[in-house]
Amino acid sequence: MQNVKSIKIFDTTLRDGEQSPGASMNIDEKLRIAFQLAKLNVDVIEAGFPIASEGDFEAVKRIAQTIKGSQVAGLCRAADKDIDCAWEALQYAGDRGRIHTFLATSDIHMKYKLKMSEEQVIETAVAAIKRAGRYTENIEFSCEDAARTRPEFLVRVVEAVIGAGAKVVNIPDTVGYSIPSEFAALIRNLKNNVSNVDKAILSVHCHNDLGLAVANSLAAIEAGAEQVECTINGIGERAGNCSLEEVVMTLRTRGDILPFKTDVVTEHIYATSKLLSTITGIQVQPNKAIVGANAFAHEAGIHQHGVLMEKSTYEIMTPESIGLTQNKLVLGKHSGRHAFGQRLEQLGYALSSEDLERAFVRFKALADQKKEIFDEDLDAIVADEIIRIPEKYKLLQMNTSSGSFAAPTATVEMEIDGKVKKGAMMGGGPVDATFKAIKKLTKSKANLLSFTVGAITGGTDAQGECTVRLELDGREVLGQGAHPDIIVASAKAYINALNHLASVVKNRPSAHF
Repeated sequence: MQNVKSIKIFDTTLRDGEQSPGASMNIDEKLRIAFQLAKLNVDVIEAGFPIASEGDFEAVKRIAQTIKGSQVAGLCRAADKDIDCAWEALQYAGDRGRIHTFLATSDIHMKYKLKMSEEQVIETAVAAIKRAGRYTENIEFSCEDAARTRPEFLVRVVEAVIGAGAKVVNIPDTVGYSIPSEFAALIRNLKNNVSNVDKAILSVHCHNDLGLAVANSLAAIEAGAEQVECTINGIGERAGNCSLEEVVMTLRTRGDILPFKTDVVTEHIYATSKLLSTITGIQVQPNKAIVGANAFAHEAGIHQHGVLMEKSTYEIMTPESIGLTQNKLVLGKHSGRHAFGQRLEQLGYALSSEDLERAFVRFKALADQKKEIFDEDLDAIVADEIIRIPEKYKLLQMNTSSGSFAAPTATVEMEIDGKVKKGAMMGGGPVDATFKAIKKLTKSKANLLSFTVGAITGGTDAQGECTVRLELDGREVLGQGAHPDIIVASAKAYINALNHLASVVKNRPSAHF
């Protein structure tokens, strides 16, 4: 029997994942995700990029202060100021705090971005490790654009940073360019030719530009990598990152040929996925592996017959293994606070007494309108009532009129910076009129990039869920709104996006792995 090797899971949802357009999270939202990641039992939570902004610094600091079990990492460039700032936020985690510093190593990056020679890159990287070593031994170094770095130079860099004290060396496929056989060969080359490779953990961080992030990560594991950097739902800049749920469930499901394991509590995967979607407004496609709405759905008659006779005929894993319950109908208007609070806990929400009361009031109001309350309705309630950003703009009330003869008109009353304002506009339809009225009242110059509408659950009494994407000065944000009246839901989504724009911190340095 083969020895089963343990693979570390480094989750970067709160750092690289947040670099998805419109996926910015405030401090409270980051804390909610971090608590859920701790329940998922990931080995490392990369909490952010402390020097990027005051908000990022405070988020990393609060996560370091409150999260137990998982290590907490903060990203920093290979510069003294970045490293000092990172540890200032991470110090509260003690020896669980990990300084994660990086520098590009590919020819194209050294020539055009860094304008450094090979020797300067090695010297800078070593200096960064030694600077971090003043604070902690828990140091990770990333060779940015490693997949396009010349193999012989990559060997020199990895050997040098390990010699300087790096305990983890990360090999990113920064632009998602590699293919599995090529990436595996890159890892094998390092395992075979770096003289001190046994003194550090080799990590990989794969992007999904060619749809190969999970495949490349698995190939790297087989070649000797011991840590995988990934995100919930695979979110991240451009086409995203290696999906945590996919790589973890692949290792769990195919243990027959992949003698590896993780410590992830997979039963919390679905709740974590839903929480992230609720907070960011970025929904997974229905056919997304593991967590998509259709992942355990069967429509073809022959499939349905097989599953009814024996689930394993068409299901290679159980819904329960990722925490997906079969019975989604859990509550109604006669349900009490205890049952309501208990179900929210099962869905991954840890609410204060005040937040729970606010959510319960909204739940009761919805229960009077709907016969059946589903988990998805609860997600929407939490998103709408609890997970809030600072509200510069508030919707007070609105009214629309439209029909086949009348010109669609919307009258909207809002509170803007504490002052009540009211306006009316006509449009091509009730939603168009509503958006025009809001834009007029707020004097917003943001461009509407996309507007999507969906029913949260089935039935004509279902809540409508709307997502709006706005752009202003190159910055994209998402807004969400839910309400039984789809026009009200649209208005709430638009205003939510405007509040996101108002709260965005500009001039953030970004890290591209």
